[in-house]
Amino acid sequence: MKRNIIIATAAAAALIAGGTATAVAVNGSDGPGSAQSGVQTSAQLAAQDAGAHGTGTQDTDTSKAQDRSSIRMQDDDGRDDDGQEDIREAKAAKVSAPDAAAAALKAVPGTVTGLDLDADRPGLVWDVDVLGKDGKWHELTLDAGNARVLNQHIDHEDDDDHAREAAALKGAEAPKVTAASAARSAAAHGTVTSVDLDDDHRAKGVWEVETVTKDGKEHKLLVDPQSGKLTAAPAQGDDDSDDDGSDD
Repeated sequence: MKRNIIIATAAAAALIAGGTATAVAVNGSDGPGSAQSGVQTSAQLAAQDAGAHGTGTQDTDTSKAQDRSSIRMQDDDGRDDDGQEDIREAKAAKVSAPDAAAAALKAVPGTVTGLDLDADRPGLVWDVDVLGKDGKWHELTLDAGNARVLNQHIDHEDDDDHAREAAALKGAEAPKVTAASAARSAAAHGTVTSVDLDDDHRAKGVWEVETVTKDGKEHKLLVDPQSGKLTAAPAQGDDDSDDDGSDD
């Protein structure tokens, strides 16, 4: 009897301490089969707790599927709906482009180079590109309802676009106007759904901002990164002048 008390006491201490020792209760005999199944090991208890609470550990990987936007919206990419998708997204979003930029920079200090409102697998989100102070390119996905960071990772692709953007941001002509400021300037023309530092077809980079009004009209605007001057983007095809006309 005294032996039973000692072993039971040791088992209880092991469970309280969270150790890995096996707690075993025995009857009066020490022979085989004397162990009782009613007493569990701490490992078994931990496994049960994990089953009741998911993994049993705090999940810090924000790319997990359970991290979804508070605004549930189906991705309608590929469906021709005359811009209705952009209208739905703009009306549903509670977080503005400048607020999304601020939230992204709080998570990753640096310079925002792109913002895009989109209905994706997690729901309605802001996709934000940031050139961090660490010199790395960060891609963040933010809840368009409350600006919570749903996903964050480093873009390891060392492509020409990143190289050009990095040079433009760090060079002598580095923008004085931020992406957030460009979005605020364009907000008078509707809800901002996209901001991008575009230098593909121009002598120098400009902020290209897309907006949509309540009646569904979409606008593409250019914001000078130095002066903040706002102009309408040329219509598609205007950049490609027909230089061969003089030969006809």
